[in-house]
Amino acid sequence: MSGPQITCDQNFSKTENPAAPDMLEAKLWDNPCPMTFRINYLALLYNTPLYDWIQNTYGLKRPEYVVLYSLALADGGSARDVSRTSGFPKNTLSRAIKRLELMELIEARSKAPGGGRRQALHLSEKGWALIRETRPVFEAQEKRMIAVLSDGEKQMLSELMSKVVMAAQAWAGDLPPDATQDKKKGEVQ
Repeated sequence: MSGPQITCDQNFSKTENPAAPDMLEAKLWDNPCPMTFRINYLALLYNTPLYDWIQNTYGLKRPEYVVLYSLALADGGSARDVSRTSGFPKNTLSRAIKRLELMELIEARSKAPGGGRRQALHLSEKGWALIRETRPVFEAQEKRMIAVLSDGEKQMLSELMSKVVMAAQAWAGDLPPDATQDKKKGEVQ
């Protein structure tokens, strides 16, 4: 079975090395962590060309565009909100937000109602124009990615993935207890 290739990949087909196992087959079916492989593989194939396009066309780095996209979905969100939902560290997002303000893609920050240090972020009209121009490409890429699924399968996948995302608070950020139990730093057993 051969999988999709991204432009920077080399083609390691069976004809080049017939004795080598099929890496995609192994990662799909012989992998002790098959779901995370599938999620990461699809995310890489989806994200890499899109964020390369954003950088090459609009001069925005991935964290910068993630801030814009996040605010297009939840206007008035904070840097903390973007960090919690994207995985980018706060200091990376702070730099991204400063640059977006300088580029006039987001409005100058204002205090959120009842918010202490939390500052509400809003897209400027220029930021909204950029989102209106770019979001259809992201949507089209997702449609291409899931075109192999029926409408019912798409709904089921969406619901299952949502369930996993909503339960992430129970495990994200920590290793399983038995991974750290009775292990000393740097000790190999």
